[in-house]
Amino acid sequence: MTPDELAERLERAAHKIGPAIQKGVRHTGELGIARIRGNASGRPGPNVITGAYRNSWRPEMRALPYGALCTIGTDLPYGRRLEFGFSGTDSLGRTYNQPPFPHVQPALGFIGQTLLAQMRLALTEALL
Repeated sequence: MTPDELAERLERAAHKIGPAIQKGVRHTGELGIARIRGNASGRPGPNVITGAYRNSWRPEMRALPYGALCTIGTDLPYGRRLEFGFSGTDSLGRTYNQPPFPHVQPALGFIGQTLLAQMRLALTEALL
């Protein structure tokens, strides 16, 4: 491969890498949400009463020029209490002695492996 051919290939890859990474990050976010929701569907995670907590988990995606950012979270205030447990009185005067019901932490390894695989795929797609 000549230097000019390499330069052309890298120029094409530069235009393709952003969208490819964005697609991979979006896919990882959706799979991460599915894993967290699955973990929040009974023991050892929290039990499902109404399903509102489980369904409150959302990915927040933001495209960047050559990449993407995805934040996974819930807006319900009792998410931390369910994940980490809580013993004591809260700011409203309610007393809890709740053990932790991990459902996010067990999903982190899967999310990390999925993201790594998606980034490898994005690089492959961009360089083809």
